[in-house]
Order: sequence, then C-alpha cells, then structure tokens
Amino acid sequence: MKLKVAKSNYSLIIFLLILLTLFSIILFSTIGTADINIVEAFKIGLSKVPFIKGFISLEGIKKAHRVIILNLRIPRVLLGILVGAALSSVGAAFQGMFKNPMADPYVIGISSGAALGATIVIVTGLNLSLFGIKSISVGAFLGAMITAFMVYIIARVNNKIPVTTLLLSGIAIGQFFTAIMSFIMVIFSNDLTKIIYWTLGSFSAKSWDELIPVSIPIILSIIVINFFARDLNIMLTGEESAKSLGVNVEKTKILILIICSFTTAMAVSVSGIIGFVGLIIPHIVRLIVGPDHRILLPSSALVGGIFMIFADTIARTIISPTEIPVGIITALFGGPFFIYLLKKKKKSI
Repeated sequence: MKLKVAKSNYSLIIFLLILLTLFSIILFSTIGTADINIVEAFKIGLSKVPFIKGFISLEGIKKAHRVIILNLRIPRVLLGILVGAALSSVGAAFQGMFKNPMADPYVIGISSGAALGATIVIVTGLNLSLFGIKSISVGAFLGAMITAFMVYIIARVNNKIPVTTLLLSGIAIGQFFTAIMSFIMVIFSNDLTKIIYWTLGSFSAKSWDELIPVSIPIILSIIVINFFARDLNIMLTGEESAKSLGVNVEKTKILILIICSFTTAMAVSVSGIIGFVGLIIPHIVRLIVGPDHRILLPSSALVGGIFMIFADTIARTIISPTEIPVGIITALFGGPFFIYLLKKKKKSI
C-alpha cells in the first residue's frame, strides 16, 4: 500500500529521520563484545563535540571503553552511515532516471570494475596509496571510474545516451570484467580468500583513517544528487514532456551518471561490494513518502545509512567473535525483496 505524505510534512520527516540517525549512531556503538551501555556511549561521544565537551564528565568510565567507542565503533558506524547513504541516494537517482524500480548503483557495471581494480592491486601488491587512502581502495576507485567512462563511451549515440543502450553496455562491460577477475582468481589462488572477502563487502577494522578521506567527497556528492530532484521529477513524465518543460534531458542524464558513478566509486572503494542497499531502500522509502524526489532522495540517504549500520551490527555480532561480511546480511534482506519486485513487475505485464 502506498502512503501519501503531504508536502508540509517533508521537513518534519527529514527532521525525524535525522534524529533517528543520531540515535542509531549511539545505539549501535554500544552493541558489541565489550559491554558498554548507551549512557556511557552517549557521554563518550559528546565528550568530543565542541562547546559541549566541557560539560561532560567521563568519571567512572573505563579508559578501554573510551578507546573502543572513539577509535573503533564510532568511525565504523559513521562510515557505514556514509556508505549506506551514498548507495541509497544513487539507487534512488538511477531508479528515477531509468524509470525502473529495479535499478541500483551497480546497474552499469561499476561493481565489477571496482572488484577488478581491487583484485589487480591485491594480486600484484601495487602501491597506489594516495592521501592516506590504502592501495586496494585506490585500485577499486580507479576500476569503478574507468568502467563508468567505458560504459558512457560505448552507450553514447550521437551525443545522446539511450537508457537501454546504457544498461546493455553496463551489463556487457560488467560481465567482461567479472570474467577477467575470475581468471585472475584462478591463477592467483593464494589470494582467493582476500579477494572474495573484499567482494562481499565489510567494514571490519575500519577506522578514522578510512573515514576521513572519503567523508567530504561522499557528503558533497549526496548533496549534489539532491539538486537534481526537480529534474528527476519532471523526467518521470517522459523525456519529450521533460524537454517541453525546459529540462535538458541528455545533459541531465550525463551529469547524474557522472556524479552517481563517482559517489558509488567512493563508497565501494572503502567498503567493498555491498549489494541490494541501493535497490531495496529507495523502493521501500518510495512506498512510504511517494515518488517526489525532493523528499525521496534525502529520505533514502538517511534510511540507507540507518539500514547499513543495522546490517553491519548483525554482521559483527551474530556469530561473535567471528565477523561475517556485511554484504551477506544485505543480500539476505535484499534477495527476497528483489524476488518480490520481480513478481510484482510480472503481474503488471
């Protein structure tokens, strides 16, 4: 059932989601092997906030707990928020641009390019570290961006990008790169476990070193994606109608493709391939708030961030102390939901 949300409630929805996001950061920072209650976590977090830290007393809180919260859990949770928000924002934008609820951030083969880039770095030991970003992340980012560029070049027809051609190009390039990666995995079997673990996605051992370099680019990218809300709304009426209303459809598609490819590349460079988040979150949010991208895009970002840290918490605690890749958890949620979408779409044919 689709619920209609009045425009006057848009600001209230965003405000409530922001509060829920902040609460989730504190809540999920308390969950783990070390027994740290939510009050302690809240105090430790506020102790680093300017203008507030002077009023916060950490007396009675173990030093080990402070280290766990500040150096391990909070940066990991914040990174999860960023990656989830990035993938969900891109998913919402792509679903609007392609006018297809089954589009996701990896629809044009970006995941395959990132995986191949990371695989090459892993097996060759190339030193591509840049501005403190680890080599594997740099390799994944370069692989993702090269893939997006190749797909764009192949899909372009007379300075236009037909959606069908773009999708087919992405599938072809993605499958080709996946085949190359599989061949490399067979040849370099000693690195097989490391490659597979990366392609399943994980926030394990992530710290401020991984969070800081990508935080500003991802946040700015998400903000830029939201600037296209009006154009995406108009494009839902059809390309010809959008042109008559003053939207440069082809230019808009190219700009959305570029910024979304960059955003996805930044996200997967630090997290690995985490599927289904960009597929299921925008669709669920759309069912609740409707198709208006002015509310859909920011809501998807916030809900995506919350869902990601929820899934990551399950990944690191369900069989503690062993940690499983978060991509497995998102796939367990996303797989059944994808089947639901397919069945729903089949009924409409």
